[in-house]
Amino acid sequence: MGNGEGPFTLAIDIGGTGTKMLTLDGAGVALNERHRELTPKPCTPEALIALLGTMIPQQPAFDRVSVGFPGIVKRGVVFTAPNLGTEAWANTDLGGAIHEITGKPVRVANDAELQGYGVISGVGVELVLTLGTGLGTGLYTDGRLVPNLEFGHHPLTEGMTYEQRVCNAEMKSIGKKRWNARVAEAVAQLEPIFNYDTLHVGGGNAKKLTVDLPSNVVVFTNVEGLAGGVRLWDH
Repeated sequence: MGNGEGPFTLAIDIGGTGTKMLTLDGAGVALNERHRELTPKPCTPEALIALLGTMIPQQPAFDRVSVGFPGIVKRGVVFTAPNLGTEAWANTDLGGAIHEITGKPVRVANDAELQGYGVISGVGVELVLTLGTGLGTGLYTDGRLVPNLEFGHHPLTEGMTYEQRVCNAEMKSIGKKRWNARVAEAVAQLEPIFNYDTLHVGGGNAKKLTVDLPSNVVVFTNVEGLAGGVRLWDH
């Protein structure tokens, strides 16, 4: 566990299934164990803020807040939230709402993009995929993010998008073996499109990968991804 210098960052990862948070020191090292609670269903803005209001007081002291949200976010305002089961999120100032309950400065980004900041090297073209309730994506060139690129919603095959092919519900429907084959299929399709130097794969279902992936594909954990909460303040 970290015990270094600040500023200390509370990193929050809001997912379609679970909401996670931990506090990081200035070097991105966790000060505590990751805290996870089930995301409300349906996850309205009011329900989520109520949940965060119970989780945040259990965290160590922090100076600022970084939030990863599963949808399109611009300047702290949510535009879409396809995996939260409600359309009530459109035009919600999530950053402002969290500032009200913490009194701290807040930055909000797409969840996969925030996690990507935690694991990218900052060299060349790097692609991030998060396998969870849906499929999160992030694209970086020499450490700079191409924001709000939701190519998980692009058609892949058989009239289904990337997300529809490898989402959590589909894995439960077809089984882990076929799901792994589909992930490998998606990776093979993405490589000649983006010609990335490194593909980083994370999210709650990354630990269920058993298929052999190319040498330039790196699997990361949710805790590693949450370290992106610190780097988010550098951009």
